[in-house]
This record gives sequence, C-alpha cells and structure tokens, in this order.
Amino acid sequence: MGSDHSKDERRRRRPSLYRLIVATLTIAAIVKELRLPAEERTWNGIVAGFVPYDFRMPTLERVRERLWDPEGAHLFSPHVFGVGWTVNLGRVFALVRAKIADSAQ
Repeated sequence: MGSDHSKDERRRRRPSLYRLIVATLTIAAIVKELRLPAEERTWNGIVAGFVPYDFRMPTLERVRERLWDPEGAHLFSPHVFGVGWTVNLGRVFALVRAKIADSAQ
C-alpha cells in the first residue's frame, strides 16, 4: 500500500503535460510582449500562431463578452485573463434552450 501512495505522491509533484504547455505558452506570450517597445505593448494577442492570450486587467464588460454571450457565434472564446480559451456559457445555455424548445414541438 505504501508503494502505491508514493507513486501517487510523485505523480502529483510532477508537472502535467497540460501545465507545462500552459506555462510555456504563458512565458512565450510575455516574452513576445516584452520584445515590443513599451508604447506598442497591448498585453493581448496570439501566441504560437493560434493560442489567444490576454494579460490586461479583467473588466466586467470583457467577462460578460467572453463568459456570457448567448448571441455570440463561438462556443469558446479567449480567457478573460491568461492563455487559452474558456467556454462561452451563455452560448451553451442558448444552444441547450433551443434544443429543448425544438424537442418540445
């Protein structure tokens, strides 16, 4: 039993592939911004050709736009803060609601 516990312990201490990828992309995005002249830094954009990043201070408007936009065309939108995507819960809700309405008819 002790050996299983120590294997789990080692697994938890070892960074996962996901964490390594996120850390690498975060560092790449920060380096990309720092290589620009200070007046050209926006702290948001694309890294690795397709992964969005946004390190600006989150605003309520941006939170709503990315997390709750039922009319939005996309199911996934850039994170409010950080690297990668988040689920547009408003769009999910709208799609489920439409599916329920269709099946009720």
